[in-house]
Amino acid sequence: MAVVQKNLIGSVPVDRIQYNDQGLVPAIVQDHLDGTVLMMAWMNAESLNKTLESGETWFWSRSRQEFWHKGATSGHQQKVKTIRYDCDSDALLVTVEQVGDIACHTGARSCFHQVDGAVVAPPADTLSQVFEVICDRRDHPDPKSYTCKLLAGGDNSILKKVGEECAEVIMAFKDNDKDDIAGEVADLFYHTMVGLAAHHVDIKDVYRKLQARRG
Repeated sequence: MAVVQKNLIGSVPVDRIQYNDQGLVPAIVQDHLDGTVLMMAWMNAESLNKTLESGETWFWSRSRQEFWHKGATSGHQQKVKTIRYDCDSDALLVTVEQVGDIACHTGARSCFHQVDGAVVAPPADTLSQVFEVICDRRDHPDPKSYTCKLLAGGDNSILKKVGEECAEVIMAFKDNDKDDIAGEVADLFYHTMVGLAAHHVDIKDVYRKLQARRG
């Protein structure tokens, strides 16, 4: 019979996880709101149990040969939301709320922030990526940018466009044109996110509201 660890995170059949020859299993850590891959570390059966019992991530350090509680020193703990294991039970996917929004020891949000030697933001969901660009336009204005022109116009400019896009979405629904509906909703999302950026409301706050309503 499988040993199942039960808690607020869920149930994980600890003894069914396929550990490697060193008794370890890779654990990929992902932001529970926007899907950003934050880091990868190793767990063994005991650190997995510690994670399940505490609700925060615990890993096994191969170099130091000891357990480490993520964020114990930096304060950037990871509050675990779910733990999934893959079809072969030999890898874990841990979704978390990252305290401080920093997972990497370098101070970056994600350990996966390098591409061809350049430092770049890790990929997230499409809305979060678009919102990041909008915020960059807000913080680094470019007079040629449509987004910057909207932001420079303040609420009068932004809300006028949001109202127009709402009306166009309604008309697209009435016309029942799937491609037009998708395009108009995309326009509404974009202009709404410009409004969020103008008022310094993080799109993650919107995600949190949706998560709470989802229950």
